[in-house]
Amino acid sequence: MIKQQRGSIVNVGSVIGLKGNSGQSVYSASKGGLVGFSRALAKEVAKKKIRVNVVAPGFIHTDMTKHLNEEHLKKNIPLGRFGDALDVAQAVVFLLESPYVTGHVLVVDGGLQLTM
Repeated sequence: MIKQQRGSIVNVGSVIGLKGNSGQSVYSASKGGLVGFSRALAKEVAKKKIRVNVVAPGFIHTDMTKHLNEEHLKKNIPLGRFGDALDVAQAVVFLLESPYVTGHVLVVDGGLQLTM
């Protein structure tokens, strides 16, 4: 990307990295660190026309969330449901294709962070 003087990086974090969650201090710290890393990198490589952004999903139907009590948890999500992989993929594509967006964290959580 540096040699080509263009590119786009989208890291996948978590809304927990922005808000924290009881019992998930290590996970929260690692995802929060990814945000700090991505924003710092965005500053470093912007002059090379490389953009760096983060997608921060909430509860998404994946192997990681299949053991969770969805009925209970979705009561705290304003849109009333878990997301799907396509919801996250669309956010990633948006950031990859947006030529004037860098250093941004796009939260994809159905409004969950509004209640945390």
